[in-house]
Amino acid sequence: MIASSSSSSSSSSCSRVVLYLEMPGAQVPITIEQLVALNPYNPDILPDLENYVEEQVVTQTYSLDANLCLLRLYQFQPARLDVRIVARMLVKALMALPATDFNLCMFLIPERLQMEEPFLTLATLAHFLETAHFREFWDEANRNRDILEVVPGFERAIQGYAIHVLSITYQRLPRSILAEAINVEGLSLDKFLEYHVNNNGWTLEKGGQLVVLPANEDNHPVLRKSSADSIPLEHVARLFPVLG
Repeated sequence: MIASSSSSSSSSSCSRVVLYLEMPGAQVPITIEQLVALNPYNPDILPDLENYVEEQVVTQTYSLDANLCLLRLYQFQPARLDVRIVARMLVKALMALPATDFNLCMFLIPERLQMEEPFLTLATLAHFLETAHFREFWDEANRNRDILEVVPGFERAIQGYAIHVLSITYQRLPRSILAEAINVEGLSLDKFLEYHVNNNGWTLEKGGQLVVLPANEDNHPVLRKSSADSIPLEHVARLFPVLG
């Protein structure tokens, strides 16, 4: 049997769920990860997993495995599905881009629910991000702040994803494209650029209107190691009798 309690720190308003495994004559502390490994299909752990989603939001942590386990339990207990909890899981999954967490989660949500709010809006946001339509994403996000702002760190996480996409696409890009992708302008953009120039190897040209990103294997193909370079010589030698 699993017992749970909550504890809180006087220095924080965050309440942390503490789980215990009932053993003969003792209660043994157990982590959510251990709980999922031991009882992945036990409906009794569903409330603990829901509480853990709330904890992830408050503490800005993330566990895809625990969240997928909760979604699988909802499949077996559809009447217990909590739309608010699932929406928060999906927002956290969006924050994990470019990982495919969002799609993994959506596969476990009933199709009829995917066509309802807030899931329809979250799927639209995911589509804009995956296709790098950042202007459309931020416009849609601004219209749905009630869904997104309940999860701290969302905007920063998406900005990080946008920078990732730009860095594998461009060697140089206009300041305006960067501003559109991360939804930052004016003095805030100046500070953003200053930080990356000082810490991440960015440079500015044309009076700050052109941003030069560090070269990598994606935006600078000459750096990409060719497949031939990775084939050992002895493997190539073995081909000669066959070709002859």
